[in-house]
Amino acid sequence: MDEDFRRAALDYHRLPRPGKLSVEPTKRMATQRDLGLAYTPGVAAVCTAIQENPALAADYTARANLVGVISNGTAVLGLGNIGALAGKPVMEGKAVLFKKFAGIDVFDIEVDATDPDRFCDVVAALEPTFGAINLEDIKAPECFAIEAKLRARMGIPVFHDDQHGTAITVAAAVRNGLLLQGKTLDQARLVTSGAGAAALACVDLLVDMGLPAENVILTDIAGVVRADRAGMLPNMARYAHSGNATTLADALHGADVFLGLSAPRVLRPEYLGVLADKPLILALANPEPEILPELARAARADAIIATGRSDFPNQVNNVLCFPFIFRGALDAGASTINREMEIAAVEAIAGLARMEASEVVAAAYGGAAPVFGPGYIIPKPFDPRLILEIAPAVARAAMATGVARRPIADFDAYRRELERFVFRSGQLMRPVFEAAKRAPRRIVLAEGEDERVLRAAQTLVDERIAQPILLGQRAAIAAKVREMGLRLDLGGGVQVLNPAEDAAVFAPLAADYQRLAGRRGVPPDIAARALRSRASVAAGMLLHAGLADAALVGGLANWWRQVQYILPIIPRRPEVSRAYALAALILPAGTLFLCDTHMVVDPTAEQIAEMTLLAAEAVSGFGIKPNVALLSHSNFGASDSDSARKMRRALGLIRARAPHLAVDGEMNAESALIETIRARALPDSRISGTANLLVMPNLDAANIAFTLLKASVDALPVGPILLGMSRPVHVLVPSVTARGIVNLAALAACEAAGAEERRQIA
Repeated sequence: MDEDFRRAALDYHRLPRPGKLSVEPTKRMATQRDLGLAYTPGVAAVCTAIQENPALAADYTARANLVGVISNGTAVLGLGNIGALAGKPVMEGKAVLFKKFAGIDVFDIEVDATDPDRFCDVVAALEPTFGAINLEDIKAPECFAIEAKLRARMGIPVFHDDQHGTAITVAAAVRNGLLLQGKTLDQARLVTSGAGAAALACVDLLVDMGLPAENVILTDIAGVVRADRAGMLPNMARYAHSGNATTLADALHGADVFLGLSAPRVLRPEYLGVLADKPLILALANPEPEILPELARAARADAIIATGRSDFPNQVNNVLCFPFIFRGALDAGASTINREMEIAAVEAIAGLARMEASEVVAAAYGGAAPVFGPGYIIPKPFDPRLILEIAPAVARAAMATGVARRPIADFDAYRRELERFVFRSGQLMRPVFEAAKRAPRRIVLAEGEDERVLRAAQTLVDERIAQPILLGQRAAIAAKVREMGLRLDLGGGVQVLNPAEDAAVFAPLAADYQRLAGRRGVPPDIAARALRSRASVAAGMLLHAGLADAALVGGLANWWRQVQYILPIIPRRPEVSRAYALAALILPAGTLFLCDTHMVVDPTAEQIAEMTLLAAEAVSGFGIKPNVALLSHSNFGASDSDSARKMRRALGLIRARAPHLAVDGEMNAESALIETIRARALPDSRISGTANLLVMPNLDAANIAFTLLKASVDALPVGPILLGMSRPVHVLVPSVTARGIVNLAALAACEAAGAEERRQIA
């Protein structure tokens, strides 16, 4: 890695507090009674209950949702045997993935024990703490014996992800790749580059799924694994080759599948000619694969190619499976993760790639629905359906094989419960980022000298989300870039424009601005001056003139004043009566959207209906199905106040215009967020679960609710998002962070892409 990236990684782990994990209480601790219930004397009742019936630990403690990620640091990523302590950042990272993707809590445990028996003694003694164990980064061949011993000794799932997570994901890719190539697993020939723990686990799983063992040739740094090799473990010896092949090049003759889990560039383009027709090439070495996809395609146009990297199609990534396998195993109370559960995960992943995408899924992929084919044989890690398909499949397999201690009675209800994990934290923005990356748009950032804007611009460039245009004084921006240690290529990848100096760009825009704003009290001389001195005006005119695709303005001064500068330049959509504002809060328990938080002080019923439909459209753009609650102090007709009647009238207007939208009201916030309370008040409500879009009766209620939530819980704000505008423009609030600017920039880039697609269709 380069020095800048290394320094950024160090800062990421150090600031604002060291590490990537913390432990947070799940129960209130506000009174003496709370303390008595949580600890002594109340906890004694719980301890006694568990002593009498150990299964009750799943009801009274966090054990049933707690995984131990455990390593001795002997095979850490590509770093090798760096020791338990040095491997801790990787284990913390694995813990974060469990939490973010599947809501599973993790204690990472680094064991300073390289002796397998001592390591097993330590881990086995931890069984009362955990619902499952994820072994990580333990070197071969010790990892095989360690896993086998722990599985025999422990009554909870023990899963070595480096072996089985890789194997499950690879098997899903092989299943679909062979299907597309018109081949079957029972007739395929497979050659590996690499014969370590991951490669052997992949081959073992594929053999259990129907690949003939005699059709497998293993190779490693010493060449073909032959029958005359000394010192082989049984799981390698079963695939030892007795033919004449001694090198990888020899072994590849007639192979249908190449499976690389080894080192960069070992698969040379000239080797590919001897592969069978329509081969499947899985080059999974990281960061550089065994062969780059462009070289493989040039040599074999009929090949399907997969790598371990996110910047190429068909990324084979463990995160596709391990969080969701553990989710299903924990929820079913499985005593182990057996082969049937692994195969169920394989089939769920493979089937998901073949599944027709819904509108929600298409939005999660940035509006371009993935289509099963050579460039898409395996789902992407941010596919919102992964947990909904894999976890139930694993739980069903656990039940079918008799290892489920807490069988799931209602799988429809279980799937609804899993939906709360689908869009948490960064997953809200991840599909937006991916869509923006496909064709980065020009985004003008009005306050180009602001440090937050400059940090955001660096992220936009690094992640290829957008092409920033910074407004401000070149010398001032360049000085801040140097002072902050940024790498922005000013004048290259990042354009800098100064409205006060770049007359060639801005002077031709003055007449247009005066025409747009003239009837709002802006005479020609003031128009020219405003264009030079007001960054929001200059940014809006660049967008209006087509010199930018989207614009972010404000962030320093009064929010509403910046809106007033923009509205004459970028009007609302012609079919919309006015503009509104939607804001999102990414909470630990999921995402809430609130409307209207900034624009309309006291909307009419007609405006409530209009903003609701616009907001629902925006929520769908994140790949989320809107679940809309029209909020009030009144609960389903309990009050006859003006505001309650307004919300009831708005509900009727919305249902007339969008009969299939999941919307209900008027209701109080408690009913919106807690289904059991809502069901008692109105059993036939059209929304189910927790509402995710809250529409308020007035701006005071919306803004107060939004700011209270933001200040009182660990919430990441997104927005405000302007609704109903004719072009992608958003106004930053003064409290915006650099990450908040990145989020809105990505959203604006997606809006620009969508607008361009609509113009092309028209």
